[in-house]
Amino acid sequence: MLKTYFPILVFAALGLGVGGIFVMLNHLIGPKKPVLATDASRRQQEPYESGIPVEPVKNFRFGVSFYLIAMLFILFDIEVVFLYPVGVIMRGAHSVFVLGELATFVVLLMLAFVYVWRKGALDWK
Repeated sequence: MLKTYFPILVFAALGLGVGGIFVMLNHLIGPKKPVLATDASRRQQEPYESGIPVEPVKNFRFGVSFYLIAMLFILFDIEVVFLYPVGVIMRGAHSVFVLGELATFVVLLMLAFVYVWRKGALDWK
């Protein structure tokens, strides 16, 4: 019985050991809090988020193009994910009908993409 659980115990021990070593190394050689907080040290402790100020501005709004591109990405991403199950079905089906459905789906997807592109929905304004 111990033979079946031995690999699990070994991996758990390795995980706890490596995690403990990293915690100890961080405690030993990691940054320490300064004794006196200066203006520069306070600024260094603030999180940096890609140039966006830490304190959110109350009047800050994302543009409509941001939401439009996000929604189009989700839409086309989900449609492309649906191609995987069709490929799995085609592997075992050996049918021209499934191939025709797949081709129709890809053509409609490309037409929708070209339509969105021509309308300028992908232009960042």
